Amino acid sequence: MWCKNIYPEDSSLLREGQASFRLGAAFYRKESRTARDLGILAAAIHKARTGQLRVLDGMTGCGVRPLRYLLEGGANFVWANDADPEIAPLLEHNLSEIKTERIKISHQDTRRLLLECYQRRDYYDLVDLDSFGSPAPYLTAALLATRVGGLIYLTSTDGQTTSGHAPEQSLRLMGVFARSHPAVHEQGLRLLLGSLLQQAGMQGFSVEPVFSYFRSPIYRVMARLVKHPWAAEHLGFLGYCHRCGQFQTVAWRGLSRVSCPACQPGDLTTPCPSSLVLSGPLWLGALHDRAFLTEMLEVAQVWGWTERVKLLTIMQAEAELPPYFYPLGEIGRRGKLDIPERDRLIAALQLQGYQACATHINPQAIKTNAPLVLCVETARQLAMQPTSHSTNN
Repeated sequence: MWCKNIYPEDSSLLREGQASFRLGAAFYRKESRTARDLGILAAAIHKARTGQLRVLDGMTGCGVRPLRYLLEGGANFVWANDADPEIAPLLEHNLSEIKTERIKISHQDTRRLLLECYQRRDYYDLVDLDSFGSPAPYLTAALLATRVGGLIYLTSTDGQTTSGHAPEQSLRLMGVFARSHPAVHEQGLRLLLGSLLQQAGMQGFSVEPVFSYFRSPIYRVMARLVKHPWAAEHLGFLGYCHRCGQFQTVAWRGLSRVSCPACQPGDLTTPCPSSLVLSGPLWLGALHDRAFLTEMLEVAQVWGWTERVKLLTIMQAEAELPPYFYPLGEIGRRGKLDIPERDRLIAALQLQGYQACATHINPQAIKTNAPLVLCVETARQLAMQPTSHSTNN
């Protein structure tokens, strides 16, 4: 039974996209709108590609996501579930204008719900789990409830575990060992993708990243469930040398031969293996599907979502660059320089034939395939040159 008049007319009515809703005591994080926008764009494209969109929102909160998947994403049907039965009147109120055949509301344990869907062979085109902490306990169940070719959208707020401050916790929850270094926020996204890939492999499937997004303290990754061969070559380790600051990727078969090729003390003749630490296993492949991002960007342009167009443009550029970034502050510290200007440094590296771009993960960082020592030297040369806005006396 729908409850349409349980709040006074002057109670706060919030709006996001085409959705209008009241908050009451339900959870809603305004700062997560960008992540919701990206989910809506991806959902709309999946609907356009396949002709159908059935969504399971396992942790729905106030119901803003189901509303937007229906109103903007073109979903045929959304199952809105939240484990808290006390918000049932609010959730029913917020979703009361949706036709009953397009919406289902429940208040069950999320993992049990996902497994029940699997047992009934009730598969979904998009499973959205906006969880607190680590989503690790839900990964297997989420995969089982997702249609082959469908999308899984995960959230993690457990930056403590993925940033290397609790490596034993990362080992217990995700079967990975996370170490601390300057690019830990990208590491958090890749650890999550790597764990999802491993869980999919256990079920005889694989996953392909659609996009990954970080805004502190939230990590969100969307991946597609596929029957393709398990992508073992994309699962490995990220090495970091605390002595020289250089990153490198390490394959499983190379673990016994790990050393830092860039860190050579004294006269630069002897490698220094003792300073290298490894995180992983994690996803080492492309962070985003560039073709899918292109479609998302085109839709965002049509919808007039200017800020999302800017974000997606950055994500396209960073998609296939190495699985780490260099903070500008780290470049300045290593070179004993003022923090370099990001765009000037990117342009200078590109002129030398390297790939380089900004990253959405940290606006004060660059992604590049140039070694750190060259980034530092390039920044030093730029520091000695006048900037374009300098004046002559």
